[in-house]
Amino acid sequence: MDPMIFLDLANELTKLKMYPYFDLAHFIVTGLYLRDDLSTAFAGNILSAFLLGEPIADSFKSTNHIILATAVWYILFYSPFDFVYKIIKFLPCKIGIVIMKEIVRCKKIHAGVQHAYALYPNSYLIMIIIGTVKGNGSSFSKILERCIRGVWTPTAVEFMSPSFATKASIGASVVFVLDKKTDWISAPPSLVYLGVVIFFIYFKLSSVLLGVHDPFLPFENLVCALCFGGIWDILSDFISAKTLSENGTLKTELSRNGKPEMNKKKD
Repeated sequence: MDPMIFLDLANELTKLKMYPYFDLAHFIVTGLYLRDDLSTAFAGNILSAFLLGEPIADSFKSTNHIILATAVWYILFYSPFDFVYKIIKFLPCKIGIVIMKEIVRCKKIHAGVQHAYALYPNSYLIMIIIGTVKGNGSSFSKILERCIRGVWTPTAVEFMSPSFATKASIGASVVFVLDKKTDWISAPPSLVYLGVVIFFIYFKLSSVLLGVHDPFLPFENLVCALCFGGIWDILSDFISAKTLSENGTLKTELSRNGKPEMNKKKD
């Protein structure tokens, strides 16, 4: 296949407008999450504005987005017989919506990295943080939302146990930063963007269709075992268990050997 076809596709993808259809998919997915737990469709913009010292109210400056988000929320929650919700949960419809949602996520991460680069061109960390927050801000905002509602779940804090969306957003932010600031990636920026979009779509479909929710987990376990003391902890536990087993066997043998001797003395 002609490589120029991929390049043209990548260029068109980077220029793709999110409003209204892709933003609609984003609000629908947020509404689906909202059925299970409190969430917000503008969390990424709010948190990034807070971290960068920008007006938080700018997150709500688009009247069209506010109207669209409100309409989606109302239809998802109050449609007769949950008709709209059931249609969206129908697998073919859900697949199309989540694909569009992942395209929006990638767009937000890229926009976050670009925005942070314009403000702090020499800070890799700030660019990665803003890109991550833009990509999965709702997971971080849940901490505050749950505290306000009086629901404290320390086992579900995103900082302590990040979800795959957060890990993938960090990875995508790193890729965009390296593409922007270094010569390590020789591919055109549009092709890099296309590759990240394909990455998000592929693993989201794996989650929806195959139940693979965190493909990073095996690699994390391997790295932890090799680099963060995991293998030594296992070895230490094994040695301790073996020592205890040997001590227990020795005590059993001594107790067995001691009984005949006591009987002989009595005789």
